[in-house]
Parts: sequence; structure tokens; C-alpha cells
Amino acid sequence: MLDKLELIKERWKTVEGELSSPDAMADMKRFAQLSKEYKDLTLIVNEYDVYKNIMSNINSSKEILATEKDEEFREMAKMELDELLTQQEEMEEKIRLMLIPKDPEDAKHAIIEIRGGTGGDEAALFAGDLYRMYMRYCERQGLRTELVDYTEGTAGGYKEIVFNVLADDAYGTLKYESGVHRVQRVPDTETQGRVHTSAASVVVLPEVDEFDIDLQVSDIRKDLFCASGPGGQSVNTTYSAVRLTHIPTGIVAQCQDQKSQLKNYDKALQVLRSRVYEMELQKHMEEVSKKRKTMVSTGDRSAKVRTYNYPQGRVTEHRIGLTIYNLPNVMNGDLQEIMESLQFAENAEKLKEGTVA
Repeated sequence: MLDKLELIKERWKTVEGELSSPDAMADMKRFAQLSKEYKDLTLIVNEYDVYKNIMSNINSSKEILATEKDEEFREMAKMELDELLTQQEEMEEKIRLMLIPKDPEDAKHAIIEIRGGTGGDEAALFAGDLYRMYMRYCERQGLRTELVDYTEGTAGGYKEIVFNVLADDAYGTLKYESGVHRVQRVPDTETQGRVHTSAASVVVLPEVDEFDIDLQVSDIRKDLFCASGPGGQSVNTTYSAVRLTHIPTGIVAQCQDQKSQLKNYDKALQVLRSRVYEMELQKHMEEVSKKRKTMVSTGDRSAKVRTYNYPQGRVTEHRIGLTIYNLPNVMNGDLQEIMESLQFAENAEKLKEGTVA
């Protein structure tokens, strides 16, 4: 591990030098990549410096115990050594986790799409509940969100809703939410008190910028239409809503949240870019899942990932066998335990594979 850390520090110095070179500054794509790499390496280098300081103090304490005759002084050195050895163990575990290769997408902002599935009106209502759950989670974590597009259900909730989470590492945190979420409860429309099962799908995409994928304007068809829903006098009177179609793939993205056509175009283009990019990302995820037994991050949209059982007040995370009997808090945005458990399972799998030397 020490050899690996020394190589990382050398690379950190190299990147630091490259960042100040005229060539890097002239190439914005290259400069953005170097800046990101430098930021990531700095986190590891800082911990490595702390670790080296601890190891130096351990050696000093051992030397005192080997040469010092004064019992009181030796006792102090022994107490300090015990504390330092604990710190050493904690730092090694922390650094080992930091050395697990990260998905380069993890640091990006996230685009979340929620769609009502089987269950009709109840599925749309559940999609609305999931949207509120994620909104409250983001509020708790201090993450900024931005609505992109939505289609309301006939009885409330949403047939589909798309929003951005604008924060560093948002995709790495939220990507495990992708998949089919099921709800078991008595719908408001049920007169005999029978429990129904409905579902909604959640798709989490990394926000992709122009440096990641080059969409040709000639490949995009732009359609304008009147926005619907809340929005003041401009709704249904101006063609401010934008629908973009990527002709080679048939992928569509639209936005009607802003009164400005230009702002809606920018948002729709952002989603379109991410959806096109996801096609390549899906291939990568499928390859990863073939090599790894874990189902935590297979990227399979059709996988049943979580069940929310209202009569029993429980949430079951199927991929890791986690059950929490605290449904009201979870629906109120308390997702930290679930997300940390999924991340832990993923890291444990990578460590088991021997990813970190």
C-alpha cells in the first residue's frame, strides 16, 4: 500500500505541474480533466501525509521504549504508542477505502427520472411519494435540486418527473436508487381495505457536459410546444416548452419548467446528452456486473430493488437483504442508512476482488 501511495504522490506532483502549463490552459477539456484528477489525488495525498506523521511518531515512541530508563517516561511513551497504533489502524482502513478505484462518473451531478409503472393511478401517486422522498433527502443533505420536466397523474402524483441534483458526487451517492421500487398499501380508492402492489421505476443518470459527449446539432430535431401546468400567464400561450429528439438513436428529452425557451432548451439538451451517454454507460455497467456477483450496481433498470410495505411499516432493500422498520422516516427523506449500506456492500465486494493491493 505504501508503494501505491508514493506513486500517487508522484502523480499528484506531476499533475500539479501540468495544471500550470500553457498547453493545459489552452485545452479546456484537458484542463478540466487535470483539475478533477488533482482534486481527487489531493484528498489521498493529505491523508497519506497524516499517516506518515503517525508512523514517524510510532517509531519515535518505540525508540524511547527501547532506550529510556526512566519508568515514568516509559509509561508515557507506552500510552502514546497504544493511541498511535489505534490511529494507524484507523488511517490504514480509511486510506484502503480511498484507494478503491472510483467510477469516474461518481463525482458528477445527477439527473433523476421517476416514472409510475404498474398500478395505474396508485403508481402515479407512489411516483409522487418517491419524488417528495428524494426532495426531503436532498434538503437534509443540503443538495440543490432543479425541476426539469413532469407529467401529472390523473388522480395526483406524477406519471413521470425528471429533476437534477446539482452537487458534487451526487451521482455517486444516488446511483444505487436506479431500479424498480414497489409499494404495498391500501390505495385511497380501495373501499374494501385490500392491500395493492404498485411500482415506479427510478433511473439515475450522471449529468454529462459537452466535454464528455459531442452531440452534433444536425442530429437533433427541435420541437416547440405550449407548456402545461403552473407557470403564470405564459402557460398555454407561448411556445416556450422544448422537445429534443436525437435522430440517430430516437432518444427524446423535453423541458417545460422555465418560461424562457432558451432555458428550457439548455435543460432539455442536458438531459438528452446524458441519455445518449447512458447508452455507453449501460454497456460498461453490464460488463462490470458480469465480472462481479453483487447486484448493488448492475445498472439493470428492470431489477426490483426496494419494497415499501405500509401495513408493516417496513422498507426492504432486496439487493443486500436489509430491512428497516421505519417507513415513515424513510419516506420523509431519511435514506442515509440505506445508502451507506449499499455503498458498504459495493466497497466490500471490490475489496474482496482484491482491487486494492
